[in-house]
Amino acid sequence: MPHSFALRVYYEDTDLAGIVYYANYLKFIERARSEWVRTLGIDQGRLRAEEGIVFAVRRLEADYLKPARFDDELTVTTEVAGVTGARIVLDQAVARAGERLFQAQVTLVCLTEAGAAARLPAELRLRLAPSLH
Repeated sequence: MPHSFALRVYYEDTDLAGIVYYANYLKFIERARSEWVRTLGIDQGRLRAEEGIVFAVRRLEADYLKPARFDDELTVTTEVAGVTGARIVLDQAVARAGERLFQAQVTLVCLTEAGAAARLPAELRLRLAPSLH
């Protein structure tokens, strides 16, 4: 089931044309991913401190479909597309009143603090994608 995260477009999110600056969609989906992980009961700070692992974006493919504007109420959805030993693939979308404005597929990897690839702990994989395990 997709996770939903609501946000409002502020003036600071827009460009000279009054539409959301393209890079801000990446901020919006990052916030939504952080909230999604939090709702799963995963404390990323504790994960780093206790397990020595962090998540990093490895790949992102994005489509900008329609513009969002100042004061729009948006919903960001996050859904797991796949989980492997060290990789999480997510489908994310930004919509206004059910109309899709932006979509992305984001590949996250699990890394040690030194930047080396690391496997996701089995318990973590199960929390992230229970229907896939």
